[in-house]
Amino acid sequence: MAVRHRLIRTDPRSVWAVLEDGTRYANWVVGTSSSKPVRGHWPQLGSAIGYEVRLGPLTLHNESVVRHVVPGELLELEAKAGPLGTARVAIEIRPWGDQCLVKVDEHPLRGAGGLVHNVAVEALIQIRHRAMLARLAHLVESEAAEAEERRHLGQVVAPEPDAGGARG
Repeated sequence: MAVRHRLIRTDPRSVWAVLEDGTRYANWVVGTSSSKPVRGHWPQLGSAIGYEVRLGPLTLHNESVVRHVVPGELLELEAKAGPLGTARVAIEIRPWGDQCLVKVDEHPLRGAGGLVHNVAVEALIQIRHRAMLARLAHLVESEAAEAEERRHLGQVVAPEPDAGGARG
């Protein structure tokens, strides 16, 4: 069972905002090239997003189905990978001071993925999760920094008296 976590320098709401946008799945999930909701209202229970995986000239069309969700805290998916089978992927978001801890837990459920699951495959999943969490962190931390910068730029600050400008 591959479990990986990362402390992300933003609040849990910012992370959840990315997770609940099915069109952004490919922005942070390693190996996907595009994604879009295909059933239901993502990420409600039973909803699904379709995504593409490109391996050289080969393009695979797969989907992930929401099997359990606690909005803002937990998203559990069944990732379907065609002949490779399916895997359970749980993404948990926990407040950690003014930051958040994101934990990804993945293990095979059905198909060839479960049959060949071993220490080597586990190591590859760990590497993939490390990259995936780094992408997610970069995405949400960059967006939080941009939002903070816009907020500061949009503030109106009254000049202090006698701070220059008009002469008396």
